[in-house]
Amino acid sequence: MSHSGTALVNPYNIFDQAGLLEGMKVADLGCGGTGHFVFSIKDRVGDNGVVYAVDILKNILENINSRIKSEGHENIFPIWSDIENPGSVPIPEGSLDMCFLVNVMYTLNKKREVLQEISRLLKEKGVAVIVDWVKPLEGLGPQADQLVGARELNDLALDCDLIFEKNFSAGRNHYCLILRKEA
Repeated sequence: MSHSGTALVNPYNIFDQAGLLEGMKVADLGCGGTGHFVFSIKDRVGDNGVVYAVDILKNILENINSRIKSEGHENIFPIWSDIENPGSVPIPEGSLDMCFLVNVMYTLNKKREVLQEISRLLKEKGVAVIVDWVKPLEGLGPQADQLVGARELNDLALDCDLIFEKNFSAGRNHYCLILRKEA
């Protein structure tokens, strides 16, 4: 399925680099109103996979839920939660193959706590995929002083048992940092 959002960030390139496969259990934390990554993830993990769409804004989850119902997606589960509060996301600990955080990190006050929550949710050797802005785009995304660099996140991730795997360009305005949960 194509979406106009792929002009900024192409999820399928990121999925290939991260190793997203059919049948995986995945969460998109801070999924956003269009569910751009949620529905693309579902395309990749197929009917045997599970996708959790997590957000703190209930109206966003209502939009996601409407689309789930209208398109008949039985394996996408909207979840309301504050990802900045470790232990609060109601997904079983150590159950996820992959966790996505797309264009969210710059909005957070408690970045380390979010990385701790990701680590808690991931299986051993599970993958955290963080996509964020490398430079502002007029009218979209963060201001220059809000940017969160991959190096800063990598340093924070070490305290959360998340180990650097790779960092690559995810478009002209984005980077993608891939971290793996330590065994």
